Amino acid sequence: MKKKITISIMIIVLLFGGTGFYILKQHSFAIVEQAVEIQTSEGKLTGTFILPKNYTGKVGLVLFIHGDGPADSTLDGGYRHIWERLASAGFASLSLNKRGINGSEGNWLDQSIDDRVEEAQQAIAWAKAQPMIDTTKIGTWGASQAGWVIPKLAGKEPLAFNILVGPAINWLSQGEYNTRMQMQHDGYTEADIKKAVEKGRKVRKLLKDNASYDEYLKLVGEKDAMSKERWNFVSKNFLSDATDDLRLFRSPVLLLLGDKDINVDSKDTEQVYRHIVAPELLTVTVFPDTEHRMMSTKTADSEFRALMISIFAPRKITVPEYLDEMERFLKKLPKHA
Repeated sequence: MKKKITISIMIIVLLFGGTGFYILKQHSFAIVEQAVEIQTSEGKLTGTFILPKNYTGKVGLVLFIHGDGPADSTLDGGYRHIWERLASAGFASLSLNKRGINGSEGNWLDQSIDDRVEEAQQAIAWAKAQPMIDTTKIGTWGASQAGWVIPKLAGKEPLAFNILVGPAINWLSQGEYNTRMQMQHDGYTEADIKKAVEKGRKVRKLLKDNASYDEYLKLVGEKDAMSKERWNFVSKNFLSDATDDLRLFRSPVLLLLGDKDINVDSKDTEQVYRHIVAPELLTVTVFPDTEHRMMSTKTADSEFRALMISIFAPRKITVPEYLDEMERFLKKLPKHA
């Protein structure tokens, strides 16, 4: 009996050890990460500079521009499978911690969209000073809220390319769309949705009237209210609209959308981009059964499934065509931008 128990324990240890080795291998990416600091007049920025493990000569660079929220440079590790694929296509990546996160000084909630554009310019200036970077092949990758940053940046910097993932066009329209679609997804009645949308429109009026945070609290109640810092952030940025800025693109644009995005109206985004961005510059890919984070709806709707994939197969957390499309796009770029 004792012998059987010992053998069972040995098998469990071996299985655990094998599983642990497998997980470690899955999270070992073919990239080299370096911590960086960029000094600016608004305070220090920290982040991660990512290079291919093996490269010769100079490499291009993809500057990552986050969506909303307190993002660190790796997006809690969620960028690494993207960085690896970009590295395999011959590109380094640069991603900063938002202000107030992991040593970046300041507070991201104090920033306007224009502040974020200026920050991206500071990152590009740093990248241009790195000896291994081909300064003619510096471009951007940005998700969601970055859709208001990158077009403005394109008007100020000679970007070689632009990759936009699930960007919205108009801040206020996007907010109302998200409220409606999220509530539908969560099973609320149409009556409840109408009430929420109407309250949202009243909040919009307060913003337009430059109302105080106390007036906002009186309308929505403390239980449902955003923080004062968030209110100030929204007050600075709620008029954002990318429509006119899309005319500033002068280099190839890859627009990646999920057809089941409940955060952003992907049909509206596609229509506006196709109407304004020069056709010879624009490539649009809409992924079926895919949501805002480029995850399949099957994965996004199951926390357990998402967790298991992120642990055991992190390269498959997003739909596979997403990485494939970015690699194809980068490999088609002109040799000299």
